This record gives sequence, structure tokens and C-alpha cells, in this order.
Amino acid sequence: MPRTQRLDIAGVAQHVVQRGNDRQPCFFREIDYLRYLQELREASIKLDCRVHAYVLMTNHVHLLVTPGAAGAIGRLMQTLGRRYVGALNDTLGRTGTLWEGRYKASLVDSERYVLACYRYIELNPVRAGMVASPADYRWSSCACNSQGVSNPLVRPHSAYQQIARDDEQRRVLYRDLVSQGISEDDLTAIRLYAQRQRALGSARFQQSIEAMLGRRAGLGKPGRPSTGKPFPPSDESVS
Repeated sequence: MPRTQRLDIAGVAQHVVQRGNDRQPCFFREIDYLRYLQELREASIKLDCRVHAYVLMTNHVHLLVTPGAAGAIGRLMQTLGRRYVGALNDTLGRTGTLWEGRYKASLVDSERYVLACYRYIELNPVRAGMVASPADYRWSSCACNSQGVSNPLVRPHSAYQQIARDDEQRRVLYRDLVSQGISEDDLTAIRLYAQRQRALGSARFQQSIEAMLGRRAGLGKPGRPSTGKPFPPSDESVS
């Protein structure tokens, strides 16, 4: 079966998901999380990828990234795979792959869905029952985005910056958004569109992507008008 070709456009955010092979752990010790974040930061700078939000779970990773050029996220993930996995294998005396096949990625409409992805990503440890408050989870961007804790990896998306003009007010309003959680419709949509590697957003957004790339961006046929509810139900999940 041919691989699904990813939708990839410079300047458009992508929700990236990568899992450990057979859902096994990809982080074993504190130094592993630190090494991954350091490699991610160095690669994101070198490859002009802006990381807006992230979470490192025990057996998978979520990133919200805007590439400066088409193909940059693919190179970012390839670099991470080579450097992080190589160092981990050397340290632990293991061999073979760490990740489960190719990473998944969906384009994200900045008009509304970027902030939904911010919250989806940063609330992952809460949904997993690991912490009561997302800002308490050490291996995510939440403490930076919601409380202003310094994090040289995180670079705000314009949708986040537009929450408020003042930094402190922006964090207050973002904390309020996070405290509201995320709707079941948005939860289902984010998972489904990442799994199918399509463009998460309005019908207009999907149609603009289709016009640019000449390929299907939504879940239906190219150019198919929205039914008013862009989030079809699914049992598929990427956590």
C-alpha cells in the first residue's frame, strides 16, 4: 500500500506525532528527555522550524511546529532520529529502531485550530493521569506558555501572540483557555486529522491547501463543501 504523502507548506503550522516502536518507551531516564529537547532545539534553529508547543510522553511525542520551508520538518525529524536514537543506543547498549515507522503530521489552520492544538498537546499528561495540572509536567511547553517560565526552545505562534498585547495578560488568558480543557469534537478532530495526515481546519482552509498542492487536504473528496461540522467521528487515536 503506498504511503500517504504528507501535506507540507512553508509558514503553515503542523501537528507532529511520533510513537515509540510497538508503543514501547522512547525515554528511559531524565537525561534522555533533556537530550531530546537539546537536539530538538539545535535542529529547529538550524532548519528554521519554530516550535510552539510540545510534550514528551513516555512512549510518544507531540510537537506543534511551523517550518520556514517545505520539507524542513521532515529534515528536522530525520535529524532527531539520527542524533537522539544514535546517542540512546550507544548509551544503553541497544540496537535497532526506536520509533514506530514514519512520524504523522497534519497541517493546522491558524484561525482557530492552532490554539486547540496547543491545549491538546499540553493537556496530554493530564489526560494520561500523570499530573493534575499541565504546567506541573516537566517535559512540556505548558509552563512556558501559561506561566512564562523561560524555555529557549519555544517560539510563540501568531495565534498565541494575538490572545493579548501584554505578555502577562496573554498568559492569564491562555491559562484560562487551558483550564477549560478541550471539547470532545476538537479532541476527536485533532487525533483523526493527525492519523490521516490531512489539513485540520475550515473548509476554506482545506480548499486553499488543495489549490496550492493539487492534492486532497480534507477527509472527503477534493473541494467537497463542508457539512458545517468538519470533525467526523472516528475510533482512530494518536493520543
